[in-house]
Formats: sequence, structure tokens, C-alpha cells
Amino acid sequence: MNEAALLFTALLFGGTTLFAFGFAGFMFNVLPADTAGTVIRRAFSWFYLFVLGSSLLAALLAIGGDMASVVILALIAGTTVIARQILMPAINRATDAGNKRLFQVLHSTSVLLTLAHIVAAGVVLIRLAN
Repeated sequence: MNEAALLFTALLFGGTTLFAFGFAGFMFNVLPADTAGTVIRRAFSWFYLFVLGSSLLAALLAIGGDMASVVILALIAGTTVIARQILMPAINRATDAGNKRLFQVLHSTSVLLTLAHIVAAGVVLIRLAN
């Protein structure tokens, strides 16, 4: 099971990194800002489902092995639910209301959370590989 947990954690790490540093930046480089914003808004719901699914599956597969990795992956999953169900709608409401200050605070929180997920998945990758 450790190998499968390792592979799903690698998928989580790589997918999250690609989305955060590749997809979002690419959209804003090739599309007008309003169109890119609309595309990214729609993509985030799916992105969070990907993070939730891959972190939960990796956690389940890691059970019986490294319990610290299971806890870290479960924390990623739990905070992803909060991000998808609470943070993302709040960001969208702030955007729709034109509240740039609130948007900036919420968006920064989202970015920091995603970075924390990437770091945490990296830690799990190292733990499971050893």
C-alpha cells in the first residue's frame, strides 16, 4: 500500500503545483483578465475536488504505514473542504461585490493554503519514499 500512497501523494503534489503555478498564470497570459478570471473561477471547484480526492485516497492507502503521513494528508483533505465550501464562495462574493480589499485578504489566504498543501504533500512524499 505504501507504493500506492506514494503515487497518489505524488499526483497530489504535482497536480497542485501545476495548477497553482502553471494553469492560473497561463490563463492570465493568454486570455483577457475578465475571461481568465471566469475560467479560473469555474476551474477552482474542480481543482478542490481533485485535491480532496487525491489526498483522501493517499491517506487511506497510507493507513497501516506512516501515521504522520496519514494525518498530514487528512489535514490537507479537511482544509480543502473548508477552502471549497467556505473560502472559495467568499472570494467569489467579494469579487462580485467589487470589494477589492476583502478579495485580496481572502485570495491571499487561499494562496497560502495552497502553498501549505504543496509543502505538506512534499513532506509526505519524502516520508513515504524513505
